[in-house]
Amino acid sequence: MKIVSAEFMISAVSAEQYPRASLPEVAFVGRSNVGKSSLINSLLNRKKLVKISGTPGKTQMINFFDVNHELVFADLPGYGFAKVPKSVQKKWQDLVEQYLLKRDNLRTVVLILDIRRKPTDLDLHMQEWLEQYQVDTILVATKTDKLSQAEQSKQLKQIRAAFLEGADKELVAYSSKNQKGRKELWKLLLQRMADHP
Repeated sequence: MKIVSAEFMISAVSAEQYPRASLPEVAFVGRSNVGKSSLINSLLNRKKLVKISGTPGKTQMINFFDVNHELVFADLPGYGFAKVPKSVQKKWQDLVEQYLLKRDNLRTVVLILDIRRKPTDLDLHMQEWLEQYQVDTILVATKTDKLSQAEQSKQLKQIRAAFLEGADKELVAYSSKNQKGRKELWKLLLQRMADHP
């Protein structure tokens, strides 16, 4: 997809603050520091549209971005090892769950994993939750540039076994640094848009 424009819209902490649901949306979700912001910037050919933080759990709101006035990207708060109080984690969880369940124009969720890490219980729980509520999901393994080809194959096999039960389903190996997987991921996203205009 040729990116003509990509603009920040709003940061929302409740459904009342979401932008009007007039365009199809893609949500991005993953553990804290999994490379979510870098992935979105890479997809949009922008360097600093989505702020990248070295602090886990920095994103505490849902950030919406308008893409070509045709599509909206929703950057969801990272889950996992962020050093925040339990009450704040619960608030984030409620925010994310309400969004994923009630956003009518949501077309798919990009579930992001760090290819270098073994899938955690939190990752698997998120996948099971999405499946339980029949939320369409595309699995993406980021940071592939940090591993050799042999290590990538080994890790992708492990991820496939954990999440996809060995089936030949969609799993995109991605590098925000060298754009590996960008074309493949855009192809899947555009398919979702075509399936649900």
